[in-house]
Amino acid sequence: MTTINDATIASAMRRNAEDGFRMLMKKYKTAVYWHTRRLLVSHDDAQDATQETLIRVFRSFDRFKGDYPLGAWIYRIATNEALRILEQRSRKGTRLTLDDPSAGTTQMIADGYVDYSDLESIKLQRAILALPTKQQLAFNLRYYDELDYDEIASIIGTTAAGAKASYHIAKEKIIKYMNSTI
Repeated sequence: MTTINDATIASAMRRNAEDGFRMLMKKYKTAVYWHTRRLLVSHDDAQDATQETLIRVFRSFDRFKGDYPLGAWIYRIATNEALRILEQRSRKGTRLTLDDPSAGTTQMIADGYVDYSDLESIKLQRAILALPTKQQLAFNLRYYDELDYDEIASIIGTTAAGAKASYHIAKEKIIKYMNSTI
């Protein structure tokens, strides 16, 4: 199976927005969903964030200048959308965790986010969710999405050195959490 490259998608979006958008969806819809899911925990919130992200990408594509990779631009929009939802929750005083029944995490076994029979996996997800937002983003984007530090920096609004530092601090905190006897 061949992967569609970003230049092809961008060119298609400029020629025929609908065809280009289908290509973009094929390449990025799942990645955006999992990126937002790791931040939001809730399947429903992640679906909403994914849908809103893709709508924003479509509507604002004419403003994409190519200053950084298309994927990084899409991830930045997705990150902002997830942070907007987290901010709404914060104002309402409703932060979801893996233990929260309203997050739908009991159904996550079937969708591969968390295998509740794997206690290490649960502990890892709790450790990640306990991180400050910037460290959580840097860790997720590097560990799960395998992005380079320049891409991470453009997504979270920092320098490559700052992204690298956030990732390594997050990794150290996660290791410490995983080694604790909780």
